[in-house]
Amino acid sequence: MDDYRSTPRRHDREILALAVPAFGALVAEPLFLMADSAIVGHLGTAQLAGLGVAATLLATLTGVFVFLAYATTAAVARRIGAGDRRAAIQQGIDGIWLALLLSAALVALTVPLAPQLVGLFGASDSATPHAVTYLRISALGIPAMLTVLAATGVLRGLQDTRTPLVVAVAGFSANLLLNVGLVYGAGLGVAGSAWGTVLAQCGMAAAYLLVVLRGARRHHAALRPDLAGIRACARAGGPLLVRTVSLRAVLVIATAVAARLGDEQVAAHQVAMTLWSFLAFALDAIAIAGQAIIGRYLGAGDVEGTRAATRRMVRWGVGAGVVLGLLVVLGRPLYVPLFTPDAAVQDRLTVVLLIVALTQPVSGVVFVLDGVLMGAGDGPYLAWAMLATLVVFAPVALLLPAAGGGLVALWWGMALFMLVRLGMLGWRARTGAWLVTGAVRP
Repeated sequence: MDDYRSTPRRHDREILALAVPAFGALVAEPLFLMADSAIVGHLGTAQLAGLGVAATLLATLTGVFVFLAYATTAAVARRIGAGDRRAAIQQGIDGIWLALLLSAALVALTVPLAPQLVGLFGASDSATPHAVTYLRISALGIPAMLTVLAATGVLRGLQDTRTPLVVAVAGFSANLLLNVGLVYGAGLGVAGSAWGTVLAQCGMAAAYLLVVLRGARRHHAALRPDLAGIRACARAGGPLLVRTVSLRAVLVIATAVAARLGDEQVAAHQVAMTLWSFLAFALDAIAIAGQAIIGRYLGAGDVEGTRAATRRMVRWGVGAGVVLGLLVVLGRPLYVPLFTPDAAVQDRLTVVLLIVALTQPVSGVVFVLDGVLMGAGDGPYLAWAMLATLVVFAPVALLLPAAGGGLVALWWGMALFMLVRLGMLGWRARTGAWLVTGAVRP
């Protein structure tokens, strides 16, 4: 058995080696949409509005399957810790097959139902045709998107976050060039933007599959679908699906409440949420490192090393949260005018951004513990914890307008949301019930 116990300095090196490239890959993902928006925005307002609706739908449809990355990372990392690289790659291949099966069903539903799905968002008559066109074409790239999620999980489990960074940067660059060429050069408009993104996603999926296939050949892992392995991946991912849907429900509720408060409030909320989401990428990078490291330690049967790594990552989470919080406060004069020139919206952001800043250290610990428990394969607890948090947050947020609460009250509600998560995850971490060792979690 490999001994992964080490000094705090070595833990720091491990965390940084995984977290820094992971952050780069995470940031590259929203750049796809930014590039599409910038290019399509010059076609007209209706086209941009259509893109916005379709992209939101697509992100929602595929985002709930992020468990394909999370569950695969933990399972593969355990096998690596146990010293069985062939089984680790085999586990990853099962995850990729699951991604392909799920994506086939998703495409079969999305393409014919695109007009109805767009209609649910209440798009205008002028924007609807563009939204339907973009969604139908982009849906053809769903198999590639989900394959990228699963294959990214494989590489993270193998302790490799650099390859996903390289693939993400190459994918973004290809997406940008394809969009410019197809939208303007070929004159395909919104359809060209969708095809450019599909082709870029397919290229990324092909690159990932090439890396995984090489590893499979090198370590004699089978490529054919294994029903037992696919079912095991689905069982591991099910609770994380519940967790992700519950988390998205919290964000949707917050946005719905803000929309009832007036144009200035919802504009300020959108800016604050955009910033909050970007900061989450930085903290999620540490969580991704946690998934890979903790899975490996537990697979190696090293409980002491697991606890030491967890303590170190929690310190990193707190430190990163403090730094990010300070940047939020000190950088307000620089970045707020970039989001909005409206003085009334800027005024409403003043207190809200202070709340965002104050909650960053809490968020840092929450993200780390979330990643630690995912790495341990503790999905059922994470599902129940997020459901319980949703039960606490939802009535508080929904009652705010009736109680006369405004945007500041809503963001204090978001702070409560993070504090409840901290309590739930912190309690679980202290119990040690998640410290299950072995190549496979029972």
